[in-house]
Amino acid sequence: MAVIHHTTLQPSKLDLLTEWLPTRPWYRGGPDAPVLEKSGGFRLDDPAGEVGIEFMIVTDTAGAEPTVYFVPLTYRGAPLAGAEHALVGTMEHGVLGKRWAYDGLCDPVLVTELLLLVEGKAQAMAQSITDTPDHEVSRAYAAAPFAPEGLTPAPADDTDGTRLPAPHGTVLHIHRVLTPAPADENPPLPAEDALGHVATGWPTPAGDRRRAVLLTLRQA
Repeated sequence: MAVIHHTTLQPSKLDLLTEWLPTRPWYRGGPDAPVLEKSGGFRLDDPAGEVGIEFMIVTDTAGAEPTVYFVPLTYRGAPLAGAEHALVGTMEHGVLGKRWAYDGLCDPVLVTELLLLVEGKAQAMAQSITDTPDHEVSRAYAAAPFAPEGLTPAPADDTDGTRLPAPHGTVLHIHRVLTPAPADENPPLPAEDALGHVATGWPTPAGDRRRAVLLTLRQA
């Protein structure tokens, strides 16, 4: 079970993402830095209790129209060997000390738990409350059972998002730029050829809610 510490972070997660997002090929902003707001997200538990696993939804309000990004992150107490290219930045945590933040799709702990979430064997947890399931996260899967242990992540970014090879000749398509819809009207559905998906919702500053598909699983 992940314990959520309500403490200080220097720099903040949004500070790190303000520098990191413009380096991604799927970033939609212009030459100016994004103006980010935390909109929603959820967590997964690392069974070993060593790695923090968070799936953040952030909104860039710098442009004429807001852009919503989906950012999986992991937090570690020491550098992840061989993952220098995936480092988002380091932070000083008020309780845990120095933490290394990584693009979570390059972290085998996150990828393993994400595949188990798609399959229905891992529970999405609340982003900011300890030991509380997040029942707004929905998922579906219609294929052979995964065996993700020992999987070495090999994500590939392009202008549309991130493609992450998965077991059985499948690929996770991570929708880095989300297309939200009103949660109580016509929430978005996964593509017809999807073998699985994960979706969630989040509140807007106006008090209503939005929902989007975060990722879909397809045959390669």
